Amino acid sequence: MGNNAPLVEVKHLKQYFDVSTGLFSTLPLKAVDDVSFTIQKGETLGLVGESGCGKTTVGRSLLHLYKPTSGEVYFEGKKIGDKASLKEFRKKATMVFQDPYSSLNPRMTVADIIAEPLDVHKMYEDKQARRERILELMEYVGLNSEHASRYAHEFSGGQRQRIGIARSLALKPAFVVCDEPVSALDVSIQAQVINMFDELQDKLGLTYLFIAHDLLVVRHISDRIAVMYLGHMVELADADEIYEHPLHPYTRSLISAVPVPDPKRARANKRIVLEGDIPSPLHAPSGCPFRTRCPYATEACAESMPELKDLGGGHLCACHRVEDIT
Repeated sequence: MGNNAPLVEVKHLKQYFDVSTGLFSTLPLKAVDDVSFTIQKGETLGLVGESGCGKTTVGRSLLHLYKPTSGEVYFEGKKIGDKASLKEFRKKATMVFQDPYSSLNPRMTVADIIAEPLDVHKMYEDKQARRERILELMEYVGLNSEHASRYAHEFSGGQRQRIGIARSLALKPAFVVCDEPVSALDVSIQAQVINMFDELQDKLGLTYLFIAHDLLVVRHISDRIAVMYLGHMVELADADEIYEHPLHPYTRSLISAVPVPDPKRARANKRIVLEGDIPSPLHAPSGCPFRTRCPYATEACAESMPELKDLGGGHLCACHRVEDIT
């Protein structure tokens, strides 16, 4: 990776949804609250956190499937905003959805599902070219040509996810948002699909934002990992660095819960169990969002949101007390 400009740059992204709390009154649900990051060309950035922390919303807002409340998204140095830039961006950036059961149309054959983006953007000269592109995409993801005329419901979850991945690659994108692409699959199939993402990245020069709640999955595929909690990014570092030296109390708790295959190490590992439940994003705590569950929280933590600071070597952490606890 060169020191050139990042492929994707997100600045101060906010995504608020108005939630009705009674007659004529609404509260903003701050699903994503001031998140910034960059992704270099050819890199995989893993985005992890518990359910409801806003990680899927980051992926969807980045692709403008939801119009961001505020903030800016740059792709190849160009700001995405108006219709023309969005149309170009949509050809180069795409998404693999979490649930292979609901993201595929049951009335369409596999060939038509995969060719849908080609049809929408009129990306082929004739029927023959369309057919060749479909078969090429199916080969990329390990599906046979005789699968083309069948329907999605005839396939297993893993094969359906492959169909979804083939569809996402139809327009030769540079950037793919993978939204928990293996969480609905059996563990035995997960490894195959993740290895396939790896191979496709090498073969096609793809850049990924890989969203997941399973840290083991993310470590396997990511170059860097970002950790989210309640709409905020709390830590960001190289994948190995975040595993070996987690700084934020929340990341430390997440990593202490990852199963270790070595029994001796597993016994030595102290599991950090968090007290309390995740607060509602409608009534998020003041200051640091994690303070209500943090064993190190002080009054200062209630007063202001800690900023995501670089603590050296590209390891970013948002914690007022990070110097005291590491």
